[in-house]
Amino acid sequence: MLVGLDGVEVGLIIVFLTLFGAILSGFPVAFSIGGAGVISFAIIAALDSGGYLIHQAIDTSSDQYRELISAGIRADTISVFRFPELPRYEAPVFEQGWEHAMKRTISFIVNRINERVIAGQSIETLLAVLMFVLMGIVLERSKIANDLLTTMARVFGPLPGGLAVSIVVVGAFLAASTGIVGATVVTMGLLALPTMLRHNYSPELATGVIAASGTLGQIIPPSIVIVLLGTLAGDLYSGAQEARAQLAGCTDALTYLGEPAVVSVGTLFQAALLPGIMLAGLYAAYAFGFAILNPSKAPPVAMGGSGGEPVTRNEALTWFLGVPVLIVAGTIFLGQVNVVGSQSAQVDNFTDSGSVASLRTNVGEECQASMIELHGQEAWDVAIAEQAQIEASGGATESRRLSPEEIEQSRIEKVANAAPIGTGVAILAVMLALALSFARGIAPSADPLQLSIGAAGLVGVLAFDWLFISPLTSSGMMVLILVPPSIVALWGTRHAVIRLSQNELVRVVFPPLVLIVAVLGSILGGITNPTPAAALGAAGAIMLAAYRRLREEDINPKVIIRSTFAVAIMILVGINFDLRINQADVSFESWVFFIIAYGSYLYALFGLLYSCYVLFRSNVLTPAVRETAKVTSMVFTILVASQLLNLVVISFGGEHYIQDFLRSIDSEVRVFLIVMIVLFILGFVLDFLEIIYIVVPIVGPVIYGGSFDPKWVTIMIAVNLQTSFLTPPFGFALFYLRGVAPKEVTTGHIYRGVIPFVLIQVVGLLILYYVPGIVTLVPDLIPN
Repeated sequence: MLVGLDGVEVGLIIVFLTLFGAILSGFPVAFSIGGAGVISFAIIAALDSGGYLIHQAIDTSSDQYRELISAGIRADTISVFRFPELPRYEAPVFEQGWEHAMKRTISFIVNRINERVIAGQSIETLLAVLMFVLMGIVLERSKIANDLLTTMARVFGPLPGGLAVSIVVVGAFLAASTGIVGATVVTMGLLALPTMLRHNYSPELATGVIAASGTLGQIIPPSIVIVLLGTLAGDLYSGAQEARAQLAGCTDALTYLGEPAVVSVGTLFQAALLPGIMLAGLYAAYAFGFAILNPSKAPPVAMGGSGGEPVTRNEALTWFLGVPVLIVAGTIFLGQVNVVGSQSAQVDNFTDSGSVASLRTNVGEECQASMIELHGQEAWDVAIAEQAQIEASGGATESRRLSPEEIEQSRIEKVANAAPIGTGVAILAVMLALALSFARGIAPSADPLQLSIGAAGLVGVLAFDWLFISPLTSSGMMVLILVPPSIVALWGTRHAVIRLSQNELVRVVFPPLVLIVAVLGSILGGITNPTPAAALGAAGAIMLAAYRRLREEDINPKVIIRSTFAVAIMILVGINFDLRINQADVSFESWVFFIIAYGSYLYALFGLLYSCYVLFRSNVLTPAVRETAKVTSMVFTILVASQLLNLVVISFGGEHYIQDFLRSIDSEVRVFLIVMIVLFILGFVLDFLEIIYIVVPIVGPVIYGGSFDPKWVTIMIAVNLQTSFLTPPFGFALFYLRGVAPKEVTTGHIYRGVIPFVLIQVVGLLILYYVPGIVTLVPDLIPN
């Protein structure tokens, strides 16, 4: 053996050193990874051919090995780490020669490129990366970040440490709208760092809060890290749990776990929401606490008024808190008592299939013992009782088609139990009522007549819905009934919007906030998957940037405003009307609203193209598209190159060797801790793309094959990578900030400034470890 190490261990060292050297060589990372794979394979093949790499393989023909097999130990669980006393023999790392290994690697890389880059199931999800990158770059280049920083500084500046808190708020905004760490750190470093230094802020606090807030893009959705991790986590978790189930003696993971072994990117976005908010809150709390203890290093700063009307505390509490809470809470209460709810009269043509037991009980003895160990004896007894009750009632019944009489009876019952106010009408009324309340709070001394008329119109909408609309009312008739009070309500809301637009905070924060809510809401609410939501975000960012550009040029942006309303009309019509005109019998109502929806679509498309033209002539679109192409090309090139390097590691048994070592550790917690420490250290020298595509596929079958929740595992990895991005001396966020920091800010200032935030990250990881419900709460509340 070379230097006393196993040949596979030497091969892993060669791969790591080659990869590290290739990255430090200055070549683009995407090509360095592929080159490292080719060079390391050549070195390992040469050493193996020369007899320098000797692998100590277990002698499967020995009596000791047969005794283990006879004792019921599975062959795939036997390794040199778990049973070091087993007889071994010397073998080359390439058992069938390096030529055979090279042929297998080439064939596998072709298959993987086809599966994961060209025509695989994850391609649609990976397209979300392109859209999110375009969305972030357009928002960054349109100077919307500059507006946010200026406005938030005016809001929080008068507080101790207010500028630092405003950086955290803007960092969370940009993270939710861009998901790009480098762009966020550079943008805030250029815009905010000189301002903070000019107002006597400590260089350590200023640089630390900028670097830390910039890395929020790693965790707050829509995070590119979550998208890329999610495409891997689903496959890794399902495959690992299938192997775990078979090891437990069960036929599949569904039988063993009692639930499907799946995890999606949308679910991971839901899981990442609260951890991201928690980290931002910890950052802001530290900045405020630092200012309290060191007032001279983070003084209050008056950045000028917002141009709005002075508002007393009672007025603010009434219109910004009291009335909105009353509106939302009242609507929820009415929903609980079935005053607000579904008014649909549609019924299924088939009955529901019969209920099944919570766990499958028709399993072998080995699987039964494993399931009892996993779920507990009480859960198994409950499943047995459920199955007995099902069999006593004749067994599980299959779904069948209902007769016309049964369908009509179901429809009568549904109409009788329908809520008097529809959910959609109530939601729109709540949104408009909140706008009226906020407008009243923005200008409390202004004449409230228009807003009162709008509120009366909303009451009329709800009253008309209660009195004149039933589940049997057609969608077209419903529109005709609700038009008169809706006109009154929209007239009042129009005046509310005018008042709101005169407030700088609302004018700057509201548009990107609406975009964020539209993108994240559609994903978190389970309405759509990340790719269409990302496309919506990219289109919205383009229109938002064009709107801002037209306002700068004193050109009326009415085309973009009308296009936004066209999108809203298109969505509302699509939800409430049957637009399937390719059927044999299409009603006049469907034709009318199809034409309305199609016209809205064409106008929205025109508005998007017009926005592209505005950004193109103002030299924003071209560099944004160019930068998007560069970033996405890098991502996909790294994806291909990392597959090559990963297959090189597999070719000489490196992946299997690492997994055997991790599985030999009896404590699942200790294994996870080791993996997290390794990922943390690798985060110093590798970008998140290399870690996700090279390291995670190797350790994933182990950490996703245990009892930990896959959402929790993935979020812990993402937060861990975020921590390593901050840690001196190699944290990538520090390099981004160093490149744009003024000369008077030294590298020492940056290093000392981020150390408290690294500790906050560690505290955040500990909180997530001991309170995993922070990760799982939102996915449990929102059905997928």
